[in-house]
Amino acid sequence: MKTPRELLDMTKSLIRENQFIKARFEQAKESQVEGDFYQEVKPYADEIKQLTEIWRDEFVSWLAEHPQKNLHHQQINTVTDNIQMVSIQAFFPRTSRKRFVDHVQSIEYTLSVVQSVLGEHLSKQKN
Repeated sequence: MKTPRELLDMTKSLIRENQFIKARFEQAKESQVEGDFYQEVKPYADEIKQLTEIWRDEFVSWLAEHPQKNLHHQQINTVTDNIQMVSIQAFFPRTSRKRFVDHVQSIEYTLSVVQSVLGEHLSKQKN
């Protein structure tokens, strides 16, 4: 099982990936050019899938041992599904902006809550 510090680092990495996904979407919208499926889209989506599934499994295990009032197992599953979905959609200019932005913001919010919870946990351990 990952330590809270490792989970926090993974969460920060997912936050950075979500920001990259948002920027990649804007690039696709602006240029109106789709990403190459085999060169760009699939390799990136596979990388995100692996990263999010490891993070999800590890964080859900941690959450089972450290229940939170404002964070639940289903939210973690949803964020995992959503980031995997937008990691593909970001490469296609036909993607609906509103729907895409809503998902990215939801991911950002949940990951920031996770980051906060882990940060609080780590600061309590130090004291």
